[in-house]
Amino acid sequence: MQTIISVIGGIFWILTYVFIISKGFKDKTYGMPIIALCANISWEFIFSFVFPYGPPQSYINYLWFGLDTIVVAQFLNYGKNEFSKWSSSKLYKLFIVLLTSEFSLILVGSIAIGDFIGIYSAFGQNLLMSILFVIMFFKRNSLRGQSFYIAIFKMLGTGLVSLHFYLYEPISQSSLILPPLFGSIFIFDMAYIYLIIRAYKQNKVPLLKI
Repeated sequence: MQTIISVIGGIFWILTYVFIISKGFKDKTYGMPIIALCANISWEFIFSFVFPYGPPQSYINYLWFGLDTIVVAQFLNYGKNEFSKWSSSKLYKLFIVLLTSEFSLILVGSIAIGDFIGIYSAFGQNLLMSILFVIMFFKRNSLRGQSFYIAIFKMLGTGLVSLHFYLYEPISQSSLILPPLFGSIFIFDMAYIYLIIRAYKQNKVPLLKI
């Protein structure tokens, strides 16, 4: 059962990426905050190729990494639409600095605390991501690059993986940090869903419209 819950959570995150990419191409933007994107793709590289999981999670990690490279390409291609005062060169430099620093932080931090499955970095960056999605919503003040499907699948994906770790992984059951992370992520994800639904209603957009 625990493997099924984890795999379904991974599939929901694959769907999240698919809708982020689709909405990004449609709106000519990127759909994941850049700080979260750099942390995400760093984690996926490290725990796919440096400290690889076994199957089936390894296959999910590979797919996540591949999909994230597309989101990176969208940022590099469409980033100026969100940072109109920045040159392309400046955006590329920002990306390199963020990617290098976050990759180093996740790698060194995981080695330092002996977390070779990346659970603390995964849920730490998921909380950061959930907060940044809310901030991105207010910053853009529109549904550009965002949708109900992204919000709901993101919540379900992280929620199911959190449930898996809380119920079945001893590291979570003995940790004072992880359960509050699980709860905090869920709160921010639900807040983001509420904001997205409210924006749909205000703009008279059908909720299930892709």
